Amino acid sequence: MLETWIPIAIGAAFFQNLRSALQKHLKGKLSNNGAAYARFLYALPFAILYVWVLNSLGDKPLPGIHLKFILFCLLGSVSQIIFTVLLLWMFSFRSFAVGTTFSKLEVITVALIGAIVLDDSLSITALFAIAISTAGVTALSMGQSGLNTKSLLTHIGSRETIVGITCSMFLGGSVVFFRGAALSLEHPDTVMAAAFTLMLALTIQTVLMGVWIGLREPGQWRSIIVEWRWASAVGVAGVLASIGWFTAFTLQNASYVRAVGQIELIFTFLFSVSVFKEKVTKLETVGILMVGTGIIGLLLLG
Repeated sequence: MLETWIPIAIGAAFFQNLRSALQKHLKGKLSNNGAAYARFLYALPFAILYVWVLNSLGDKPLPGIHLKFILFCLLGSVSQIIFTVLLLWMFSFRSFAVGTTFSKLEVITVALIGAIVLDDSLSITALFAIAISTAGVTALSMGQSGLNTKSLLTHIGSRETIVGITCSMFLGGSVVFFRGAALSLEHPDTVMAAAFTLMLALTIQTVLMGVWIGLREPGQWRSIIVEWRWASAVGVAGVLASIGWFTAFTLQNASYVRAVGQIELIFTFLFSVSVFKEKVTKLETVGILMVGTGIIGLLLLG
C-alpha cells in the first residue's frame, strides 16, 4: 500500500515546479531579491488561512508554542533565506554552473544534518538509492550546463564549489530544522503540526526579508505591490508546495521526502522536451534515468 507521505511529496514537487515556472514571469519586473521575497509575502496570508480552516472548520486544536519549537523555526527560516541569497549570488559568478551543480547535493546534506540534529537514520538500501538519485541529479545538472567531469574536478576548491556546497548545506539544514520544529510540537494531528510550523516559518521569513528589502532595495516594495497578480499566483503555488513538503517532513524522514521530491526534475525535463521541444543530451538522459531509478529503488526497498 502506498504510504501517505509519498503522493504528498510528489504533489509538493509538482507545485514547486509550477511556482518556479510562474516566477519566471516576475523576472525583469522585480529584482532577484524582490522576486524571492514575493514568494514569502504572498504565501503568508494563505498559510494563515489554511491554519484557520483546519482549526475552525476542521476542528483541529492549535498547538502549544514553546522555546524549542520557536528556535527550530527560526533556524529553518534563516537557513532558507541564506540559501536563497547565496544561490542568487552564485548566479553572478563566471562559472556559476559549477556551483549550481554542487548545490544539488541537498539530499546528502539532509541525511547528514538529520542524523546529527534529529537522530534520523537510513537503511543501507535507502542510502544506496539516494546516492544513485543524487548522482543522477548531478549528471543532469552537468548535461544542462554543458559541463564534463574534467571541468567539474578542475573547480574543486574554487569559490563556486564552496558556495554551491554551502547552498546545499543551508537548504538541507532548513529542511531538517522545519521537521524538528513540527515534531517538537508533539501534536496528535500531523496536518495541523505541519501547517502551524509553516505559518510561523513564513511569518519569520516575511519579517526578516522584509526588513532586508526595506534597507537594501526600498524601491522593490512598490514593484512587489504593483505586480500583485503574478506574485499572488506565485504565492498560491508556493504555499501549496510548502504545505506538501512540511506535511511530508512531519510524516517521514526528510531524506526520503526530498529524494522522492527530486521527481520535480523529471517533471521539468518532460515539460521542456514535450512543450519547448528542447534537445536532450546523452548525459541529461542518463541523469534522468538515474534519478528515476533512485526514486523507485527508495520506494520499493528503502
